[in-house]
Amino acid sequence: MASASIETAAAAKAASKERGRPDRFAPNYWPFVIPALIVISAVIVFPWVFTLWMSVNSWTLGQSQIFAGLDNYARLAVDMRFWESLWHTVLYTVLSVAAPLFLGTLAALIFDAQFPLRGLLRGIFVMPMMATPVAIALVWTMMFHPQLGVLNYLLSFIGIGPQEWIYNQSSVIPSLVLVETWQWTPLVMLIVLGGLAAVPREPYESAEIDGANVWQKFRYLTLPMITPFLMIAVIIRSIDAVKSFDIIYAMTQGGPGTASETINIYLYNTAFAYYDIGYGSAMAVVFFILIVLLSFVLLMVRQRANWSNAEGR
Repeated sequence: MASASIETAAAAKAASKERGRPDRFAPNYWPFVIPALIVISAVIVFPWVFTLWMSVNSWTLGQSQIFAGLDNYARLAVDMRFWESLWHTVLYTVLSVAAPLFLGTLAALIFDAQFPLRGLLRGIFVMPMMATPVAIALVWTMMFHPQLGVLNYLLSFIGIGPQEWIYNQSSVIPSLVLVETWQWTPLVMLIVLGGLAAVPREPYESAEIDGANVWQKFRYLTLPMITPFLMIAVIIRSIDAVKSFDIIYAMTQGGPGTASETINIYLYNTAFAYYDIGYGSAMAVVFFILIVLLSFVLLMVRQRANWSNAEGR
C-alpha cells in the first residue's frame, strides 16, 4: 500500500509538472486577430484621433497649423449659424422619424391582412428603399420644379395653386422630409410586419368575444405588443435621419440661403468649401457626441419599452 501511494504521488507530481509546462502546440489565435485590429485602427481609431487633434488646432488648408486649444469649441458656442443648423437637424430628424413611423405602421396593418396580390403589392411598396439617394434626389428635384414639375401639375387638378417646394425657405424642409418619407416608409413597414407576425392570435379571439371594435383591439392589444419593434424603427430612422447628407446636398446644398442647412451640410461646407479644417473637425467631434447621446437615450427608451411589455404580459 505504501509503494502504491508513493507511485500515485509521483504520477500526480509528474502530471502537475506537465500541466505547468507550456504546450508548444497549443492553438494561437493572434495571427487571425491582428489583421482585424490593424484594419480597425486604420479605418476607425486613427481618423478619430486625428480629428480630435485637428479640432484643437487652427488650420486652414494651405496655411500652417497653429495649436488653438479649445478656441474652436468656444467659437461653436457663439456661432449662430451652427445653432441654426442644429435646429434644422432636429426639425428634419423629428419629421423624418414621425412621418415614416405613422405611415409605415399603417401600411403594415394593411399588408398584414389577407387580400389578393398582397405579395406583389408588398414588393412594389418596398421598391423606393432600393433606389440610390442621388437618383432619388434628381428625380424629386424635377418633380418639385415650380413650372415644369409634375407635383404642381397634379395639384392643379384639385384646385391648388403651384407650390415652390424646395425653392422656398418655409417649405424646403417639409419637402425634403416628403422625399425621406417616400424612401424609408417601406423600411418601417417591414419592421412592423415582423412584429405583427410574432403577435399571438388568441387575445384577438377573446377580444372579439367581448365585443371589442377595431380601434380597441389595436389600442389595447396590437400597439403594446409591437411597441418594441416600433422602438427599433425609431432608433434606426433617428440615427439615419440625423446624419442624412446625400439627398439634402444633392437637392438644395443647404439652400435656399441656409434654410435647409443641417449640421452635416454646414460641416461639409466649413471643411471642404471654406477649407477651415480645424473648425470643421471641432464641429465633427461635437456632432459625434450628440449622436452618441441620442443613441444612448433611444436605447434606454427601448429598454424601458421592453420592460413595460414584459410586465404587461
